Order: sequence, then structure tokens, then C-alpha cells
Amino acid sequence: MDYTLLFFDFGTGEIFIIIMMIFLVFGPSKIPELAKKIGRGVYEVKRASNEIKREIDSEVRRIEREVDLKKTVENKQEDPQGSVSKEPKQNKDQSSETNSTKSDN
Repeated sequence: MDYTLLFFDFGTGEIFIIIMMIFLVFGPSKIPELAKKIGRGVYEVKRASNEIKREIDSEVRRIEREVDLKKTVENKQEDPQGSVSKEPKQNKDQSSETNSTKSDN
């Protein structure tokens, strides 16, 4: 048996009984005021939710820009002329040894 949506499975009769109970508890004069307060509450929750979404989106965009900038800087540091070098990089000790062996020959 599927119990996932049984809580929200209201029929016409149940809705009618709920509305009648609201009339009996609050009275017809308080219902518009109550509906107005509920509407304001729903609006505030929706506004806060949208504000949180905007904050998260702006932070994600900022982080993506930082990552892209960091990758660009790293790529520029690896190859400042913009051309791809096919030879592996050598440190100064290795290159001086290579030059001294060439001059000895």
C-alpha cells in the first residue's frame, strides 16, 4: 500500500468540513483578516526563499569566476608566450650540467 500522499488526499467532503470548522472557530468576520495574515506570511516566506536563491547564485558565480581566473593565471605562468613547449622543463642545475657536457665535447 502506498502511503506517500495519503495525507494530502482530500475529497470534496473533507474540504467542506474543514471550511465549516474554520467558520465555527473563527467566525465570518475574522476569516478575511486571517486569510490576509496567511497571505502575508506566504509572501514573506517566498521572498526570503528567492533572496536565499539569489545569494547562492551570486556566490556560485563569484567562485566560478575566481576558479576561471586562477586557471588562466596558472596557464599564463606555465607558458608566458602562449605557445606550447614540447620540451620538458629543466631546472637550472640540470641545464647547467647539460651545457657543461656539451662544451666538453
